[in-house]
Amino acid sequence: MNSNPRQLRLLDVVRLRGSASVEELSKALGVTLQTVRRDVQRLADAGLLARFHGGVRVPTSTTENIAHQQRETLNASGKAAIARAVAAAVPNDCSLMINIGTTTEAVARELRGHKGLRVITNNLNVASILCANPDCEVIVAGGMVRHRDHAIVGEAAVDFVRQFKVDIALIGVSGIESDGSLRDFDYREVKVAQTIIEHSREVWLLADSSKFHRPAMVHLATLGQIDRIFTDAPPPDPFPVLLAEAGVRCEIADPASVPR
Repeated sequence: MNSNPRQLRLLDVVRLRGSASVEELSKALGVTLQTVRRDVQRLADAGLLARFHGGVRVPTSTTENIAHQQRETLNASGKAAIARAVAAAVPNDCSLMINIGTTTEAVARELRGHKGLRVITNNLNVASILCANPDCEVIVAGGMVRHRDHAIVGEAAVDFVRQFKVDIALIGVSGIESDGSLRDFDYREVKVAQTIIEHSREVWLLADSSKFHRPAMVHLATLGQIDRIFTDAPPPDPFPVLLAEAGVRCEIADPASVPR
């Protein structure tokens, strides 16, 4: 497509930030919301942007995730709302397994006031956050540390997780495709997450709205293996039907409820 100068500026803003809401783009470009929506639609149709509820992001590869630092800022308000909702649902005096992801790290920050938690994780960022809570026992999986996000992956981590059976697994994923499959990018990471699911009595999926219809290469699980999903906006079609068929309880956290 032949983008006009305004649309090229819009692309530059999204690429710089990783993601942006329609309102943020309107302010950055000094144009109306309607103009932004028209430009976003045209750029998305051309494959230059990927849309999610309330905003857009840079398109992503099916074989490689975007950088951890960039993911931290992607839909940060939605992840914060999810984290608060999950923390409110997690009881004191329970056992958890927490896997890799910026949303699970946001949840860890919200769990710092809980008491009597025993947490097993292959995420060194989660472990570092929860070590600040003296009423939380943190157990870290062994294995290879992935430099870019401090994740522990590989067979040693899988073997470690197999020793336990916990009350709740808190699982982050990179994408949920329209067939109901949960997907990620690194098969070593996926193997650990699959083992966490197998060794948990309940599985809670943490997925902000940008994860729906987002492709990734490696199959992790299906919605039928999940008990609850926490997200920040009503899931798009066909996911309401898929969630109902799988018996998954959907919890929608409102980003507007998070103090700024």
